[in-house]
Amino acid sequence: MKAKEIEEQIINNYRQEENMMILVFAQWCINHGLDPMELYLQAYPNQADNPSLRQAMELTVPKEEAGPIEHDTVLGVLSLFGNEDLAFIVTQAIDKLTKQSKA
Repeated sequence: MKAKEIEEQIINNYRQEENMMILVFAQWCINHGLDPMELYLQAYPNQADNPSLRQAMELTVPKEEAGPIEHDTVLGVLSLFGNEDLAFIVTQAIDKLTKQSKA
């Protein structure tokens, strides 16, 4: 395998994993009654149109059909891909959800 082919394969693998991270985030939002686009815009206000997030939204299912996604899981995948700004916004949303469930 040539160096160029290896490089392309690595890039493709990263994109697939990144898309999975976005899907995990979007489904976590849906599972908790949150709008993924709204949270994303809070973290990245200059990126109003994210094609990957739009595509992930098409792949989400209603929360009744989805398996649970733990808070730590979504935070872990966001951090793994360096989405610290979004992880911060998600942490704030988790805090609100936790307070609401205790009320």
